[in-house]
Amino acid sequence: MKIVFMGTPDFAIPSLDILLKNGYKIQAVVTQPDKPRGRGGNYSFSPVKVFSKERKIRVLQYDKILKDGVLELEALKPDLMITAAYGQLLSQEILDIPKYGVINVHASLLPKYRGAAPVQRAVIDGEKLTGVTIMKTVLALDSGGILLQKETEIGEEETAGQLFERLAIIGAEALLDAVRLIESGKAEYAPQDDKKAVFCKTIKKEDAKISFDKESRSVINFVRGMNPYPTAFAEIGGEAVKVYRAEASSLSAASAKPGDILFADSKNGLVVATLNGAVRLSELKFPNGKRMPDTEYLKGHSIFGFAGGIEK
Repeated sequence: MKIVFMGTPDFAIPSLDILLKNGYKIQAVVTQPDKPRGRGGNYSFSPVKVFSKERKIRVLQYDKILKDGVLELEALKPDLMITAAYGQLLSQEILDIPKYGVINVHASLLPKYRGAAPVQRAVIDGEKLTGVTIMKTVLALDSGGILLQKETEIGEEETAGQLFERLAIIGAEALLDAVRLIESGKAEYAPQDDKKAVFCKTIKKEDAKISFDKESRSVINFVRGMNPYPTAFAEIGGEAVKVYRAEASSLSAASAKPGDILFADSKNGLVVATLNGAVRLSELKFPNGKRMPDTEYLKGHSIFGFAGGIEK
């Protein structure tokens, strides 16, 4: 079976790797264009490009695959095309090229969490279960028929980054099963229930600000979901402080409002009031500082304007 593989970030590498290790012919890998880096005119390659070049696989890159990639991909005459976090939409013209169509490795249990940030959104929403879906790629976003799914539980303290790494492995295993089903002529695609669809948009840096007017568990989940990117932040003492970990705190004050600082010392850490209690921002990074536990930071620093009691 001749395969064209499309992917860009680290998430896609286990899927590509498992195909190679099981003897599948990868005609070419399609990945996003190189990005400029710094002021020296250098460019950074996508993780998938680095992986592919090391294995001497042909790499194709298009600024707009809808416009620039059709003829070159047609010439390859692939049996199957696979996408795994490629990063560009495909046209019907491209979807019609391979004999067996295009399948996608998607990091959620569709139809829930269609869109660009399914892993982060599942963690932020406090989901207990997620997984990977191998689906038929169609023009409508993440709405094609489901070939198979694999489930996994989300750890109570697991970050989006940790879950992302696990789902990449689970996705690779699911993809191999899917390709074997297609090869054997046993592939069957179950339609999705569009009424149950949940969409999640791209998460940007400005979306990462913590809102403390929510319950403590929601704040904790938000921090987990934003770790490692774009990283949650809180405005403290007039500064945007990155928060990598938050945990429930038993400390409270009857007169506190959400967002009030309850404690900021090396014993208690940095404790902030929420809608129903308080959370400790237990791992953080102040501007121009190092990532460290809150108690370590507070051994040598004080929070501007805070001198005990409650400070907004």
